[in-house]
Amino acid sequence: MTGASRVVAVLGPTNTGKTHYAIERMLGHRTGVIGLPLRLLAREVYDRIVAIRGPSVVALVTGEERIVPPRTKYWVCTVEAMPQGMGCDFLAVDEIQLCADPERGHVFTDRLMRSRGLLETLFLGSDTMRGPIRALVPEAQFQARERMSQLVYSGARKITRMPSRSAIVGFSVENVYAIAELIRRQKGGAAVVMGALSPRTRNAQVELYQNGEVDYLVATDAIGMGLNLDIDHVAFSALSKFDGRRMRPLAPNELAQIAGRAGRGMSDGTFGVTGEARPLDDGTAQAIMEHRFAPLKKLNWRSAALEFGSIDRLIRSLEVPPDNENLLKAREADDLAALKSLAQVDEVFARASDPTSVKLLWDVCRIPDFRGISHAEHASLLEVIFGFLHEYGRVPDDWLARQINRIDRTDGDIDTLSKRLAYIRTWTYVAQRMGWTTDESHWRGQTRAVEDRVSDALHERLTQRFVDRRTSVLLRRLKQKEALLAEVNDKGEVTVEGEYVGRLEGFRFSPDKSAAAGAEEKAVKAASIQALAPQFHLRADRFYNAPDTEIDYTEQGGLMWGEHAVGKLVAGAEPLKPLVEVFVDEAAGPDVAQKVQRRLQHFIDRKVAALFEPLLNLQRDEDLTGLARGFAFRMVEAMGILPRAEVAQDVKELDQDARGALRKHGIRFGQFTIFMPLLLKPAPTRLRLVLWSLAKGLQEFPEAPPPGLVTVPADPNAPEGYHSMCGYRAAGERAVRIDMLERLADMLRAENSRSGFEAKPDMLSITGTTLEQFAKLMQGLGYSGERGERIKVKPATAKTTPATPAALEAETNSDPVTATAVPDEVASVQPEAVKDSEATKETVVDPVAETGAESTPDTPAEVSESGEPEMEVYYTFTWGHRQQDGGRGRGQQRAGGKPQGQGKRQGKPAGKGKPRGKGDATNRAQGAKTFSARPPKPEKRIDPDNPFAAALMGLKDSK
Repeated sequence: MTGASRVVAVLGPTNTGKTHYAIERMLGHRTGVIGLPLRLLAREVYDRIVAIRGPSVVALVTGEERIVPPRTKYWVCTVEAMPQGMGCDFLAVDEIQLCADPERGHVFTDRLMRSRGLLETLFLGSDTMRGPIRALVPEAQFQARERMSQLVYSGARKITRMPSRSAIVGFSVENVYAIAELIRRQKGGAAVVMGALSPRTRNAQVELYQNGEVDYLVATDAIGMGLNLDIDHVAFSALSKFDGRRMRPLAPNELAQIAGRAGRGMSDGTFGVTGEARPLDDGTAQAIMEHRFAPLKKLNWRSAALEFGSIDRLIRSLEVPPDNENLLKAREADDLAALKSLAQVDEVFARASDPTSVKLLWDVCRIPDFRGISHAEHASLLEVIFGFLHEYGRVPDDWLARQINRIDRTDGDIDTLSKRLAYIRTWTYVAQRMGWTTDESHWRGQTRAVEDRVSDALHERLTQRFVDRRTSVLLRRLKQKEALLAEVNDKGEVTVEGEYVGRLEGFRFSPDKSAAAGAEEKAVKAASIQALAPQFHLRADRFYNAPDTEIDYTEQGGLMWGEHAVGKLVAGAEPLKPLVEVFVDEAAGPDVAQKVQRRLQHFIDRKVAALFEPLLNLQRDEDLTGLARGFAFRMVEAMGILPRAEVAQDVKELDQDARGALRKHGIRFGQFTIFMPLLLKPAPTRLRLVLWSLAKGLQEFPEAPPPGLVTVPADPNAPEGYHSMCGYRAAGERAVRIDMLERLADMLRAENSRSGFEAKPDMLSITGTTLEQFAKLMQGLGYSGERGERIKVKPATAKTTPATPAALEAETNSDPVTATAVPDEVASVQPEAVKDSEATKETVVDPVAETGAESTPDTPAEVSESGEPEMEVYYTFTWGHRQQDGGRGRGQQRAGGKPQGQGKRQGKPAGKGKPRGKGDATNRAQGAKTFSARPPKPEKRIDPDNPFAAALMGLKDSK
């Protein structure tokens, strides 16, 4: 060192260009060294100098990187890695105020007191260091620099209201991640910068922010150390941090160091608080804005005069107190704690028995605890490394390779990759030390390659988790006020500027669930819909010209175009005239909405016209007059199904001409229900339920029973009228299809319900029930069923073969129109007493063949394997005298199909209210007579191909 050496302290707040000034001064000399507080900042400065002078003359030396070209002139280092005593022309130490840092301060103080350039020395930092520098370096000159822009306190803001180009500062990894996740949802994404990141990961994240892909940066206080970023606003999410020992509040000068990152060059900046951080008091805020802070009085110091004679002497030399009032003994650092821990290990203590071994042990103890697991774990690792170096003079290649290979993986989440990055930094540090490995360049390359791979993977995971590229792209294009290009594929997936933003479901845009929330979500949706305007019109044209086969309605009244809901049915003035409410985004415009509405109204009008054609024809028939026309309107209002009990008086008043005119339209006057068989098919039934539910104003529409079933379980909680609208009638626990019920009633009329009868296989087949279910169904119809058992006999061969169950089953599953046609054909020949039921026929059956009720010598009983006769269950049904359709007038029938008389007797009805006398037996034998003024109608010819011809011929023969 010569007397011509010039020492200058360049002091001032942030954004004064101190680091840029130091670089210019260093490049003005032949050689130079600059010490920086962070590896990240060292890499940034190294890249800047390489860009000016080229890589052949610039070295980068940190704890984990060592790039030293043969013709090195300029050294860029972390403060701890600055070479000592090399005699360079220029030397600078940045952020010199870190002399007061509890952990690293003693290193900066040592450089302040002992490091000098041959020609020029610069100390760069805060003005709070003026007093200590003047006291410790009397020859120093001072150069004050003013901030190039203003820094203004803006108070507290929610993250949702954070302006763009903002940095939000957290003081723990968990806090940083939580803030970044919130910003991704609210603002589209954020870059993440932490001191623990590798330079490669940090640079990649900063690039996201600098090139405008994201407008927000979430960082630890690492950004306060000279990282040059285009930040307009800095927000503190907390005002205290953990310093390695305890939680402590941040001093005003520390807050100012971080807040000063806001504003770049001549651009002003702002700072404030967010989240749970309380607003700054006026004094602190004013001090930061005016850069007025309490000056530092004492600096952390640790002796540099180390004694390596033994471990104990080394420890004592490290704990020597300072002899200057401006210095404060530094608290025990990690390296000293590791030395004390290893000194307790007998093997280590025995190995470190000479100055060379003690110095080697001290070098090993200075390996930073990058992993941060525990002091014991770190000391254990150092013990292994010291053992290798002391015994072999190097770390074995195979052992080092195993350690590195375990880390060389890129799978896992952010936390896993961050741990691997911390672990590889240990081996990167080992590989950088001279003489610790066999092939230093090989292991430096190996560790660097692993670090790069893990760094790239970590950057990818950070971006995936904290950056929504879609939202970022859209918002950036919106700010540029450019037209956005939207595309919709055949699956309805919407992309805007190549980014997936959601799905077009019919004529409504559904944003992607992972999109941003809040105000930014509205902006993205608005931009997407604006870009989709042409697509809405194209889709509306295609929908308007689509065939009806592409449109359908749901059982809840929704209107579907393919798999997408495009509207819903609403109640109109009449049940058969529903209206349509469309599902179209308001942004699509009224033209699109009107076109969709017209198309849906055309669809439902045509659907009603096709499925309810018989009803509409009935309504339009001008030949119907008087009571017939009134009854026709009742049928239309009931959508083709009327329980007979509700219109008993109206039916009674209809003459035969009126009934005939109504029958021409397909109306069947059944014993229980007046209905149109064509409307019992599944398609009309499904639509009828929807229209009925709309008219009733139901919130939840009941569903139609599965098609093809004759009986279904009755729903006791169903709305009144539900079973009728389904085409069924509730009878006890089950509901029977009304056309099959009428056929059952025809069969029951041939039975003696007073003395009792058993169920025929025809009855079970036509109702599709078991014997037990049939018994309950009959009880629901008003019959009493007495259960009995008897010996099962083999059925005798019958001379007359009745309809087989298979035939009856086929008949049951046939179209309701075909299944109910015959009773109407024979209605004109029925006795007057049963004319209201429209169907009476006698079936000649062999009771033995049908039920096996009698045993004869020719019909032996069946026996089981044990020799006991087998038993069978049967039911005897008698009329139960219970009215199921209350309020009937004279001439109406009970549930069993027998006319209801007016006499006082409670037995089986005996005619149309006629008193019983001597002629009753004759009347029963000959049947009730009908008297009419009109001539008898000609008999209809019986079609020989009709499946009921045999039954009808038998009916004529019996007469």
